[in-house]
Amino acid sequence: MKGHIKIPENGEKITLENGALSVPENPIIGYVEGDGIGPDITRASMRVWDAAVELAYGGSRKIHWCELFMGEKAGEIYDGDYFPDETLDTIQDLIVAIKGPLSTPVGGGFRSLNVSLRQALDLYACIRPVKYFSGVPSPMRKPEEVDVVIFRENTEDVYSGIEFPSGSPENEKLAKFLREEMDVSFEEGAGLGIKPVSEVRTKRLVRKAIEYAIAGGRESVTLVHKGNIMKYTEGAFRSWGYELARDEFPDDTITEDEVWDEFDGEVPEGKIVIKDRIADIMFQLLQLRPAEFDVVATTNLNGDYLSDAVAAEVGGIGIAPGANIADHVAVFEATHGTAPKYANKDKVNPSSLMLSGVMLLEYIGWREAANLINAAYPKVIANGTVTYDFARQMSNATEVSTSEFATAVIDSMKA
Repeated sequence: MKGHIKIPENGEKITLENGALSVPENPIIGYVEGDGIGPDITRASMRVWDAAVELAYGGSRKIHWCELFMGEKAGEIYDGDYFPDETLDTIQDLIVAIKGPLSTPVGGGFRSLNVSLRQALDLYACIRPVKYFSGVPSPMRKPEEVDVVIFRENTEDVYSGIEFPSGSPENEKLAKFLREEMDVSFEEGAGLGIKPVSEVRTKRLVRKAIEYAIAGGRESVTLVHKGNIMKYTEGAFRSWGYELARDEFPDDTITEDEVWDEFDGEVPEGKIVIKDRIADIMFQLLQLRPAEFDVVATTNLNGDYLSDAVAAEVGGIGIAPGANIADHVAVFEATHGTAPKYANKDKVNPSSLMLSGVMLLEYIGWREAANLINAAYPKVIANGTVTYDFARQMSNATEVSTSEFATAVIDSMKA
């Protein structure tokens, strides 16, 4: 591919065969280092991923990293284009990529690059596993009960970008139609946005969540919504989720009502319980009774709030991994911001990106390498070897830099 992106010559591209990933021993995987602290955490994390692959496979497998450009670095290279088509095309070509945090101005300027990327590549499922690691500072009395995977619909809801600013001709045209044709009342000069929630996009999200629950031996999938108020969007999400489970997974799923009505509260062996909760109540339940929830499927805005809130229960978004996945194309990411005041200071916690890379390794089927990091990481935390964000909350901690933390994880894997 011509342009600024250089495809590694010694690697091979991941391909699709019969609807499944075909991963060579030397796959080419794209990466965007990101803005602000992105370069620091990317360098540290790549050392850990490469070490895990080397240790797990003794040199018989190796990732060939291909740098892609988005955000501020892309703007410098592509004459002010923060979201170059070349990067989008290459991600689709390589199928799997990972990225650091990207800058987005508040209230003006370009739209969120993260949202734009998800919509441009139809990365409809934002997957956020949240799990407690022993020794991590937590406000919970029993943080070890937190082990939930949130599936957030990525392409609809109020994040769909259908907005019209106050005073614009488009806003006035829509306002006139709503008032005169639909008999809707609202304040003059209000900014207007549209919240689409469709059957097709709801069901593909719930389908992926149920497939994940089946593959991972999970016990339940909870549909989270605000359907008591927004009956034809959030309420429809709930209804379509139940329909999908009933129609496509009848042998694997059972509703919570059926468990109580037909089995006196005892879940039949081999069945995944499909249940639903109102979004605002879910925030309370995930604090008071987190053990009751396993996989969560929800709409875009609910998922944004919930994933960060649950992450706060187990150490914050600084250690929360995430991925945005279409049917096959997958972009893994740090879930936090760019923290520009710490840029190039080798100071911040690289865990969010590092653990997103673990998700990537699992996605391509290299579980042996992923397991090495999963085993080593909590040992490092338990030993009190942590970056400043945890050190200030822990007694007898040894504060280390971003790069030193990566070295500690590598040393733990070797041990």
